[in-house]
Amino acid sequence: MAGRVINLPGRETRKARVRKKIRGSNQEPRLNVYRSNKHIYAQLILDTEGKTVVSVSTLSKELKKEVLKMKKVDAAKKVGEFIGKLAKQKGVETVVFDRSGYRYHGRVRALAEGAREAGLKF
Repeated sequence: MAGRVINLPGRETRKARVRKKIRGSNQEPRLNVYRSNKHIYAQLILDTEGKTVVSVSTLSKELKKEVLKMKKVDAAKKVGEFIGKLAKQKGVETVVFDRSGYRYHGRVRALAEGAREAGLKF
């Protein structure tokens, strides 16, 4: 077989193409973003071990009340700041950003900027 052809929807194709090149290690975990219509989720993942170090979303009990009345972009920035704070507590300084096939604007960008403001480097 010269190459495997897999029929995936657009975002899934972009996600697979980027994921081939990005790997999270113990030194630099992967900061993965998933965005639904109402909520946004962020995880720090160690691909070498297959483990999630930290996970935060707009549904997390620490943030749920706070982001309830916010706009989605502001809530995403708050999630980024919170995951950055938790990552620092776990001793993580640098990460590899995985936007999961989403364009880098709007909520994805706000989450990334919030994480940078909290002290994460990527």
